[in-house]
Parts: sequence; structure tokens; C-alpha cells
Amino acid sequence: MSGEHSSKQYDTDLETIRSKVLLMGGLVERQFQEAINVFRNGNLDAAERVIKDDDQVNRLEIELDDACSHLIVRRQPTANDLRTVMATIKVITDLERIGDEAAKIARTAIHLHKRGAGTIDHTETVRVIAVGAADLLHDALDALARLDEKQAMKLIAQDEVIDRDFRSIMRNLITFMMEDPRTISASMDTLWVAKAVERIGDHAKNIAEYVIYIVEGKDIRHTDYATSQRDDDEA
Repeated sequence: MSGEHSSKQYDTDLETIRSKVLLMGGLVERQFQEAINVFRNGNLDAAERVIKDDDQVNRLEIELDDACSHLIVRRQPTANDLRTVMATIKVITDLERIGDEAAKIARTAIHLHKRGAGTIDHTETVRVIAVGAADLLHDALDALARLDEKQAMKLIAQDEVIDRDFRSIMRNLITFMMEDPRTISASMDTLWVAKAVERIGDHAKNIAEYVIYIVEGKDIRHTDYATSQRDDDEA
């Protein structure tokens, strides 16, 4: 009876943590979307709200890290349960870093719009990569909520597209700066935003990888797991 009670309490504690992690995910997803809107429309008040929202995300990270640490000490999870807790801690870290990148986009947008965008369409430059990263983050959080490892595996390849788009943006902006020095300031700001978006894609991919780790027990970081799985499916 004691073991059964302990197991039920562990499940309750873990579900509480899981709910707050998903809440944190929703916050950073909204923060990222609002940061991109700020970059597009130059609303300085909204930019300040995005930056301020990062404080809430940081508080949630500390709260959840503490809850996970206490769960390990009190319940002493083993095997699959411990794997879930450890992966959850890593997801929390990636979510906090997404919040940091969103705040960085908002700060850059403030600088860009106060100074003036110059002669390049900075909004259009990052539109495609921003949509791709936002979709990847949304779907990664959905896969986490449902522990859908098949969806998570499909998402990993999407990050490769975002990385490729970023390299294309970087080449184009370098060309702008070489051809017209007047675009240097705006191009550099746009490049920092594109890099922040690319990093958000990386963190979203990490979340997808942790879903696979929770469900299958496979640590696929720094591997070609997604490619090998696609090859197996096509065979």
C-alpha cells in the first residue's frame, strides 16, 4: 500500500510539473510571436512587454527546476521515470532560452525602428524563416503534450530547412552591405534577428528530440536518427 501511495503521489507531482512546463511553453510561443510582430510593426510598447515577459519565463524556469530537484530527492524515480524527469529539466532549459531569444528580437526591433530600417525590407527578409520556426516550436510543444514520438521525429528535419534559410539570409545581407554601405546598420540588425530565429528553431528541435528520448529511451542528439528512420520507412 505504501508503494502504491508513493507511486500515485509521484504521478501527481510529475503531472503538476508537466502542466507548468506546457504553460511555460505557451508563454514562450506567444512571446516569440509577439517579438516577430514587433519586428514587423515597430510597436515599442509591445517590444517592452515582450522583454518584460522574459522575467516571468525566468521565474518559471527556477520554479520548475526546483520542483524537479525535489521530485528526484523525495520520490527517487528510477529507469523510465528518472528519464522523464531528466528530459523535462532539459526541456525547461530550452524553453527559457527561447524566451531569451525572443527578448533579443524585441530589443533589436527597438534599435532598428528607432534608427530607421534603411533601404532593405527587413520584415520580408525574415518572414519565411520566422514562420518556419514558429510552426516548428508549436508542433514540438504539441508533440511534447501528447508524447508523440512519430511527430517529433518528423520535426527534426524541419530544422534543417530553417538552417538553410538562415544561411541564405546571411548571404543576401552580406551582398546588400557590400553593394550599399547605407544598409549596414539595418542589415546587421536583421541578421541578429534571423540568427535568434534560427536558434529558436534549434531549441524547438531539441524539445522534439527529448520527446523521442522520453518515449523510446534513445538519445538521438548529434546523430542522423531522423534520416535513418526515413530511410527505414521508405525501404
